Amino acid sequence: MGNGAVDAEVARLEGGLIELRRDIHRHPELPGEERRTAGVVARELRAAGLTVTTGVGGHGVVGVLHGARPGRTVAYRADMDAVPPKDIVGGGHAAAHLCGHDIHTTVALGVAKVLARLRRHLSGTVVFLFQPAEESLSGARALIGAGVLERTRAEEIHALHCGPFPVGQFAVTGGYGMPGQDKAEVTLQGPDATEAARRLAAGIGALATVTPPQTPADIERMVTDAQTPDGPFARFVALRASAQETRVSVSYRCWPQERYTEVREEIRRLAEPYAGAAVSSPADPFPALVCPEPDARALARHLRRRLGRDSVATLRSAFPPFSGEDYALYLERVPGTYTFLGVRAPGAPITTSYPHFPDFAPDERSIGIGVRAMAGWIAERTHG
Repeated sequence: MGNGAVDAEVARLEGGLIELRRDIHRHPELPGEERRTAGVVARELRAAGLTVTTGVGGHGVVGVLHGARPGRTVAYRADMDAVPPKDIVGGGHAAAHLCGHDIHTTVALGVAKVLARLRRHLSGTVVFLFQPAEESLSGARALIGAGVLERTRAEEIHALHCGPFPVGQFAVTGGYGMPGQDKAEVTLQGPDATEAARRLAAGIGALATVTPPQTPADIERMVTDAQTPDGPFARFVALRASAQETRVSVSYRCWPQERYTEVREEIRRLAEPYAGAAVSSPADPFPALVCPEPDARALARHLRRRLGRDSVATLRSAFPPFSGEDYALYLERVPGTYTFLGVRAPGAPITTSYPHFPDFAPDERSIGIGVRAMAGWIAERTHG
């Protein structure tokens, strides 16, 4: 499939895709409540000629596009939900598209439309997974539980996520991705249990080796550090511990993911001196998102050929260290890539491209760039 043909289709569709994104943006829906967004997605996929199934794992939508030539089956995932008010930095009053899921959904629709128009040149099958409830870390599990990977026989999967990189640049994540999450709760007993809980929370909190960014300069430094080999995020613990009366609640992320065992042991060691301390944790932490290196290297080569050498940055650690993604559950089952799509407009504050900040305002030129890159990449991967 030639680059010229893809570029021509993107140019034809780009204006409509931007309007589509703005429509989705104006109608944010909470995790698990994506009825309207799912309806828009299904309508657009059907109009493009895909086979569409709705109501998958909640409000999930699956679109299947068969190429005219034999080849491999490749999946592409986009999340549809908006950020709940409690997860907006500083708090919010209503759900809002401050994580870029409206961009993700629009790019995926653009890729589907482009490949459908060029179906005669497409090998294999592309399965588009429009996922609900990513923010609650429940949507991927629901789609997988509904059998989408087995039923479609997807051999690999790919996704983009908006990130604080210059518009036109992609950050690939070979060998890395995003950390998982673990939790613990410590219950104390005795007449001084409330004061003891405060002391224990402070002690457990000291296990953290990194702290969330507080200023735009902190975010700038974090983005630089994530691209630095053996930098501050090569090995970290990001942890919050809070005392509520006689209980201490702990939530943390770490890298590499094998460190969860070590951190659990440290929490138990710190709790042991306190009378009647009982520590509980889930059976297993939520898994880290780890992208296979060969796939990421292949994508980086594709992007450089397609968009130029400056189009690719390489992350050298999990990023960001304070967030996770349920896309990890797909990569536990099939290989694939998870790549950051730069959405920072020239001269714009970094908070306008860092998810969950209230002034998040991605550069809409990223939509066409994302479609160009991913349409070509998916077509390449389906080629037998």
